[in-house]
Amino acid sequence: MSFENKTALVTGASAGIGYGIAKALVDAGARVIITGRHAERLDKAVAELGPNASGIVADATKLADLRRLFDTLKADHGHLDVLIANAGGGEPVPLVDVTEQHVDDTLTWNLKSTIFSVQFALPIMPSGGAIVLIGSNASKAPPIGMSVYAAAKAGVRALVTGWVQEIKGSGVRINVVSPGPVRTPGLEGFFAAEEAEATFDFLAGQSTVGRIGTTDDIAAATLFLAGNTAGYINGIELFVDGGAARL
Repeated sequence: MSFENKTALVTGASAGIGYGIAKALVDAGARVIITGRHAERLDKAVAELGPNASGIVADATKLADLRRLFDTLKADHGHLDVLIANAGGGEPVPLVDVTEQHVDDTLTWNLKSTIFSVQFALPIMPSGGAIVLIGSNASKAPPIGMSVYAAAKAGVRALVTGWVQEIKGSGVRINVVSPGPVRTPGLEGFFAAEEAEATFDFLAGQSTVGRIGTTDDIAAATLFLAGNTAGYINGIELFVDGGAARL
């Protein structure tokens, strides 16, 4: 699958799933712009990705940052072929401990960032462009303590269901990739070191293929939906979780 002469933006791509997607796009020939909130981490990721990658420090939850990001993209590249709206995240909090701040933060990280990334991207995307939103299989099978996060990711699915009608005729497709557990530094950070391996073994057991996901798994699915091979696929949610959400 080739992305030669394509310009792609991956938000929240200094590490983890976003970085894995950005690397796959670079390897497929795309010019890739990545964003992150921390300049040092972003610069390190760009250096590792190589000369076809560049980075812009931006917080996808802040509209001023998004305006600056897309103004820069338009000035430097003229248009955007592929948007991967990956920025997001969540923290495990049981219902009895949920606070107003937790709800506000989780919805901002996962819904506000996605809504406005897409809103700003569409005016500079030509017909044939593709948007992939990163959801989560938690929207179908929420782990204990992740109900607010799961609701936010279910909201991502709802956005796509509406947006495919709203942008009909633009020639831009929009789909969702919803990963299951993927071993990333972010996920490892949820667990104490002595608990991590046992937890990952448990998560692997929830998969019908007997293992936990990798960033390569998510990147492959994302590039498929972003590429011309998927030109007749629009408005779907593709679960990449070893079948866990279907059990």
